[in-house]
Amino acid sequence: MSVHKEVKKVTTLTLSEMKQHGEKIAMLTCYDYSLARLLDEAGIDVVLVGDSASNVMAGHETTLPITLDQMIYHGASVVRGVKRALVVVDLPFGAYQGNSRKALNSAIRVMKETAADAVKIEGGAEILESVERILTAGIPVMGHLGLTPQSIHKFGTYSVRAKEEAEAQKLKNDALLLEKAGCFSIVLEKIPATLGADVARELRIPVIGIGGGNGVDGQVLVLHDMLGITQEFTPRFLRRYLNLATEIKDAAMRYSTDVKTGDFPNEKEQY
Repeated sequence: MSVHKEVKKVTTLTLSEMKQHGEKIAMLTCYDYSLARLLDEAGIDVVLVGDSASNVMAGHETTLPITLDQMIYHGASVVRGVKRALVVVDLPFGAYQGNSRKALNSAIRVMKETAADAVKIEGGAEILESVERILTAGIPVMGHLGLTPQSIHKFGTYSVRAKEEAEAQKLKNDALLLEKAGCFSIVLEKIPATLGADVARELRIPVIGIGGGNGVDGQVLVLHDMLGITQEFTPRFLRRYLNLATEIKDAAMRYSTDVKTGDFPNEKEQY
């Protein structure tokens, strides 16, 4: 029997049980009420209110500019559209690094003001104190290792991480640290597939991949990339299920033509 189909509301326990049963976890990002409703009705297990909103919603080149207030706005919008999926909200850059008290305050604000189910933060040993402090308040934490976009200026590139043995070992160590601290799940971004499979085998908690291979416990993609709304972003791990950029532009052009020619509105479309 499918675990995720048996529950009315997906929880962190549901995800743990899905891993134990070998059932893959489907996760997508979302930033607004209308699309959140559709994803929830489609049976998506986890909806991530990602700081990728900085890119796809606000047009920034990186995830760094988005603020905690903006993440709370997007988070609350998504939660209002979701009945069943687990909703996770990213803590943005500057909301937790180097200050565990600030991290806790940020997480509390997210939980109180959005009614989300959990928060996600990037990093391993460097942010362990923040993870532990957030967990003391009973707030579920999802980790994020590998390519961590909030550290783009440190890495200087969005290329594959942990290809060298030293970095791969640090990633494994960080994953174990996050699990021991109490994280309920970890996202692994843009790392070798063999490493992703190794980490998923070693950890008891679910491991979600985005460019982490198919040996992990689930997958996540950015919704606007998966739907083909964004066109310039073409990493190997991305599968486009629609080409909405073309369809939306075509619809807008047909609408414009109908308005300019007087075809819209017709007699049936007016009072």
